[in-house]
Amino acid sequence: MKIGYARVSTQDQSLDRQRDQLRQDGCERIYEEKVSGARSDRPELGRLLDALREGDVVVVAELSRLSRSVRDLFSIVGQIHEAGAEIKSLKEPWLDTTTPQGRLLFTFFSGISEFERELIRQRTLEGMAAARARGRLGGHPFLDPKKVDLALKMYDSKACTVAEITKATGVSKSALYQYIRGRKNGDIIP
Repeated sequence: MKIGYARVSTQDQSLDRQRDQLRQDGCERIYEEKVSGARSDRPELGRLLDALREGDVVVVAELSRLSRSVRDLFSIVGQIHEAGAEIKSLKEPWLDTTTPQGRLLFTFFSGISEFERELIRQRTLEGMAAARARGRLGGHPFLDPKKVDLALKMYDSKACTVAEITKATGVSKSALYQYIRGRKNGDIIP
């Protein structure tokens, strides 16, 4: 069965153009929603994915209606394939996993995307190693224990506001509260 998915971002936009394209392509059922593609919670897309059966074909007018990022696209296509279904975009002919050529192109593009993620990961690890070789450990720098101690004493005195404490010591508000919680839990304070 051909199943269509149509989406617009706002309530005042019309689904008519997508609906017409999907019907013209032979979709027997169309899931429609008016919700931003940036939201991960798209109820109709969830219903469509839950309803998929082996041999179904999900059809979209264009990929931007299905996902906002490459990672999101590959995740959704993965869910479609797990159900034994295929996907087809009317605007992007390279995404048509109902054909051997479409499957090859999609596999090629997903391989490039995975390669790109691995390159980013590799460069990050190399950068961290180079920083460690120069004596930098990365992460958030440790606060001077004397400043933390002073901040805690000022807090305990109840004579200063948190804003005054952070200004005088350089210990941020969130760090101060983290040290206060740690002290209550019996953690070691630097």
